[in-house]
Amino acid sequence: MAKNDNKTQEEPLEKQLWKAADKLRKNIDAAEYKHIVLGLIFLKYISDAFEGLYQRLQKGEGEYAGADPEDRDEYKAENVFFVPAIARWSYLQARARQPEIGKDVDNAMDAIEKENPLLKGVLPKVYARGNLDPTSLGGLVDLVSNIALGDAKARSADVLGHVFEYFLGEFALAEGKKGGQFYTPRSVVQLLVEMLEPYNGRVFDPCCGSGGMFVQSEKFVEDHQGKVNDISIYGQESNQTTWRLCKMNLAIRSIDSSQVKWNNEGSFLNDSHKDLKADYVIANPPFNDSDWSGDLLRKDGRWKYGVPPTGNANYAWIQHFLYHLSPSGQTGFVLAKGSLTSKSSGEGEIRKGLVEARLVDCIVNLPTKLFLNTQIPASLWFLSRNKANGKFRNRTDEILFIDARNIGHLLNRRTREFSEDDIQHIAGTYHNWRNPDGDYEDVKGFCNSASIERVKELDYVLTPGRYVGLAVEDDDFDFNERFSSLKTEFEEELKEEAELNRKILENLARVRLKDEN
Repeated sequence: MAKNDNKTQEEPLEKQLWKAADKLRKNIDAAEYKHIVLGLIFLKYISDAFEGLYQRLQKGEGEYAGADPEDRDEYKAENVFFVPAIARWSYLQARARQPEIGKDVDNAMDAIEKENPLLKGVLPKVYARGNLDPTSLGGLVDLVSNIALGDAKARSADVLGHVFEYFLGEFALAEGKKGGQFYTPRSVVQLLVEMLEPYNGRVFDPCCGSGGMFVQSEKFVEDHQGKVNDISIYGQESNQTTWRLCKMNLAIRSIDSSQVKWNNEGSFLNDSHKDLKADYVIANPPFNDSDWSGDLLRKDGRWKYGVPPTGNANYAWIQHFLYHLSPSGQTGFVLAKGSLTSKSSGEGEIRKGLVEARLVDCIVNLPTKLFLNTQIPASLWFLSRNKANGKFRNRTDEILFIDARNIGHLLNRRTREFSEDDIQHIAGTYHNWRNPDGDYEDVKGFCNSASIERVKELDYVLTPGRYVGLAVEDDDFDFNERFSSLKTEFEEELKEEAELNRKILENLARVRLKDEN
């Protein structure tokens, strides 16, 4: 038993919490359960922030002398949400074992929305439903109560924000294809942001999901000793449920989300930021979307480089991003790898137009298994409105190609991610290439700086493998080491398969229990 306790203690807090929360899920679908858990984490966050300021106001020392801790304006001045008495975590925790706890939490969510217009229509009111029994909900309240303990309490927002992000990823995994639509894997987001370096200006994501691009951009600025207020964010999301997750994800980090808009028509039919010219556009649009209402937009002014096909939105997204860039703006986005070579329905001509206009800056070929919702091979595109703007070296007649297919490590049989070193290696290659004092050189099998003339020779195909060539074979190849590595991978796959089968059986049991009830 002692050995197991030590193992539990060594596990990160977020993993311990996830395992405990998953046990309490019982027969509730992950798609529904995520709102229950994430709503409680959010409620805990705003209550902690409120209680911290409440105590300082109550003491009335220094700048808070004579302050009234129940005055709403005091909290507005500090950018803290006001939390009414019936919504404070201490009140809910004291009632966690009462049969009416579900109604109490729903009432708390209502009360917070009434006091804070920015949260109107955002918070979940799903706690009094019949499929969530009071005992399980009380267990979740107790569980969330333990997120910020001891020294961690001082940095509660960081801890809660990290747990919120971790749970978003785990729920996306649990939901499978559907869940991946609201969540871009963190390492992919981080790579996009590290390559673009959005130090200041306007950051826009017209298909923002749960807000990961914004969170990572803010984190990038903070990590490089900048001020969070140096960037302003703009977003749009067509799925209202996902938009709510985004608003909570941003609020939990005190990021202004007032310009993150929702409408069910989407960015193409109803652009919420028609006049915005952003310094950075960062996005992960749906791959190969055939249902984008392209037949209604044949004469749209955004299609400067060619009208995109009605059956595939890839080149509509590219031109939408470009439309929203400032004269010196940059964009980085994920797109299906097929977009690098496709010639159907005029896509080849649009790609040619982008290359000829000297807009394409860098293309990165990604490895498989990075995304939760698709096995379609993917790539990263980086476009720049002005490749000779003086901020970096003049690379007008060049495009950098990076083949990262062999980079990254498997977390399990189905999921791969980039490590911090992987991200710095890829981003560093790009920065060395574009910076005036960069130490860049082509590496066989990995990167190549190709001229526009070379791209023309290859008929405007942008697949990095065409340019970087084959890697130089390692003369010191160790057969025994490779065999041992493959054997270990195979054993891990067997373990993963067994775990997957166990979860399938558990889910079947949950469904059976649900049907019986």
